[in-house]
Amino acid sequence: MNPDIARHRLRLRETFATVLAAEHFMALAEHTIAATRSAIEAYIARRPDFRTTLQPLQVEAGAPTVIQRMAAAAARANVGPMAAVAGAIAQDTVEALVAAGAPYAIVDNGGDIVLFIDRPVRIGIFTGPARIRDIALCFPPRSDIFSVCTSSGTFGHSLSFGRADAATVIAGDGYLADAMATALGNRVKARTPQAIAAAIRRTLTEGVEGLLVVADDRLGIGGELPEIVRAPVAAQLVSHG
Repeated sequence: MNPDIARHRLRLRETFATVLAAEHFMALAEHTIAATRSAIEAYIARRPDFRTTLQPLQVEAGAPTVIQRMAAAAARANVGPMAAVAGAIAQDTVEALVAAGAPYAIVDNGGDIVLFIDRPVRIGIFTGPARIRDIALCFPPRSDIFSVCTSSGTFGHSLSFGRADAATVIAGDGYLADAMATALGNRVKARTPQAIAAAIRRTLTEGVEGLLVVADDRLGIGGELPEIVRAPVAAQLVSHG
């Protein structure tokens, strides 16, 4: 790691995130994670169905911005709004750091990652029990915030109705990437080339840059992806509770 970048693991109840940024931005990252969680929790206290529904949910115009953005992403992906919660927290945190002047910031919230990078970065894709493993995406520096989110139907705490070991979506923000990763994973109903290709076609929509599916020994891709390379992916480096 570059000497000007620190790595902190921040835990707040169910949120267990890894933040990479200059040391003096860490207090802001922790504050933003807490504030975003509080806004979501307060809304759920008023509307418990926001947490439990597995379908898109309309929210009132006066709802907090994070709630409106979660609901909008969920509607596009045809999933419940909580499918976007990890990406929402990561996105809001990176946006806050960039607004404060951070030239480099990465937040990994349980495998849902939001990045703002001024140097090349390699993102490993954890594929659990799949026979395809130890792969990574190599991203060049970018001038915008973007996100890489992964859902799985075979490991982890995310709810998935599909059979993908890893369903990864690259999009311009964590809200959309997280919701679409859930949708992509749900749509992989069988570990066949046809089922994987159909799921990718259904999920490749406006705002989604690229998609990757690993299902045991099958690999499917769609859209625009960076270079895929072999790289050891250590399970202990994956942010999870």
